[in-house]
Amino acid sequence: MNRREFLLAGGLAGIGSLAAKYVDPQSSFHQGQIMTVLGPIPPEVLGSTLSHEHVLVDFIGAEAVSRDRYDAEEAYEVILPYLQKVRELGCQGFVECTPAYLGRDPLLLKRLADATGLHLLTNTGYYGAANDRYIPEHAYQETADQLADRWVKEWQEGIEGTGIRPGFIKIGVDGGPLSEIDRKLAQAAARTHTRTGLTIASHTGNTRAAMDQMEILAEEGVKPEAFIWVHAQSDWELKSRIDAAQKGMWIEIDNIDTGSVAECVNRVNTLKQRGLLSRLLVSHDAGWYSPGEPKGGSFRGFDTAYTTFLPALRQARWTEEEIHQLMVVNPFTAFAVRIRKTTSGSLF
Repeated sequence: MNRREFLLAGGLAGIGSLAAKYVDPQSSFHQGQIMTVLGPIPPEVLGSTLSHEHVLVDFIGAEAVSRDRYDAEEAYEVILPYLQKVRELGCQGFVECTPAYLGRDPLLLKRLADATGLHLLTNTGYYGAANDRYIPEHAYQETADQLADRWVKEWQEGIEGTGIRPGFIKIGVDGGPLSEIDRKLAQAAARTHTRTGLTIASHTGNTRAAMDQMEILAEEGVKPEAFIWVHAQSDWELKSRIDAAQKGMWIEIDNIDTGSVAECVNRVNTLKQRGLLSRLLVSHDAGWYSPGEPKGGSFRGFDTAYTTFLPALRQARWTEEEIHQLMVVNPFTAFAVRIRKTTSGSLF
């Protein structure tokens, strides 16, 4: 067995040990699988993955958002070439992070996945960042358990009658200390995780907000391994990222762009040198088709990771095994569906 095979086998073994128990709404779904918009796949099939991207985002606000605001055929035609290009560059997994009330369109994603061969994931959850502009009114009235019921239903039955199931939970919070609604979203996400095994990816306003969410996970009996600190490059401070990663949290550097490659390389290299390569995810946070703008406005593609960032890692003397860990093993470990609890009577 070569080193790459060893890394892959090790990642799968870890998934198997963690996935002894989970909520299985369909008998065809097996522990530790990845849920894509086309259905479940074994984790080892996911391949090289971008962990945080968008194909369509509508910033009109929760009360006005509607699929009537754009032509789905035009959106498809605009988006498709960008996904085809990154697929040709070697990307196989694509995590689409647009939540409900911000333009999530599972049928569009399914069509794009069919056309490109990408393993494309969508999500459940609500986005409480941007001063709560994208939070539906009912979220203020309902309890964390009631919100979790909504999100669990999407996992069990599919999104909006499509049968397409989420592959992770996406929430967003403003900077800490967390507001009442942001705290409720984090609690609902934790409770959804304990009932589904879906990983929580949280747009996190600042370091204090990340620490507040970690405390909520602990209160809810959820291990840090179930949580992705989205935009961890924001208000960058190394010690807190090291501490969070050592506890098991995923640290996502998702601002890869032509102007930020050197900075991103430095940050992932610094964390790798501290033995934390296995807790890192990377992406662009790029796209996207914008309803209300001619032809969807300005679209930033998803290729910089493959054309510039990975070559820069190789120049920094990263081995192919280390790049494989970053782009393949880490994403399938992060997004494999499995419950990660700390309370008595759970997995551990």
